[in-house]
Amino acid sequence: MKLRTYMTIIAVFSITILFAQNDCSAFYPFEEGATAEITTYDKRGDIAAKVTYMVSEISQNGGNTTAEMNMDMRDTDGTLITQSTYDVLCNNEGIEIDFKSMFSPQMATQFNDMETEITGTNIVLPNDLTVGQTLPDADMQARINMSGINMNMSVKMQDRKVVGQESVSTPAGTFDCYVISYSNDIKMGINQRGSAKQWIAKGVGLVKQEDYNRRGKVTSSSLLTAFSN
Repeated sequence: MKLRTYMTIIAVFSITILFAQNDCSAFYPFEEGATAEITTYDKRGDIAAKVTYMVSEISQNGGNTTAEMNMDMRDTDGTLITQSTYDVLCNNEGIEIDFKSMFSPQMATQFNDMETEITGTNIVLPNDLTVGQTLPDADMQARINMSGINMNMSVKMQDRKVVGQESVSTPAGTFDCYVISYSNDIKMGINQRGSAKQWIAKGVGLVKQEDYNRRGKVTSSSLLTAFSN
């Protein structure tokens, strides 16, 4: 797989600070059938892909609520690039997104016939956010056994912090957002380091994202272009 394609998918999966809200979550619509369309752009501002997230099923277990999320990513011609399903856990304090959401489905397909072990720490988003607040790191490690040869891959989201509040206008509307910044470190043969900012709104979730290289230049961006719940 081309590294550029893989990096685009990783960027999309970092967006999976997704969308999920009911009584236990302040920021994201946690209702069956809720749908968000995120359009991703390359560094020149050209459309790279459209990603649709949909809550396919809600289940209850004690005091926790679990949403099964479907993700569908298509190129500018509407051709399917990849699909994935993962869980989002919700309690009265906020949401946790399954760390496996950081593992590219295309990578999973590529290593389908190989022994793969995936571990990690979920992505946490509390209900109560304040500017200056530090958020927990998240990570995913994959160990793939290829005929006795082990290959390791890792994705880390570090230094997560609420850095401001801004109003953002998109084709889906105008939203009052919290801004979260973080650094990312992706290792798969070579190291790719960078940073990102996310703009999230109550009752909606992700509205905007920008990804930067280590020199601080924009490498890709994402925008909420449609939303329904």
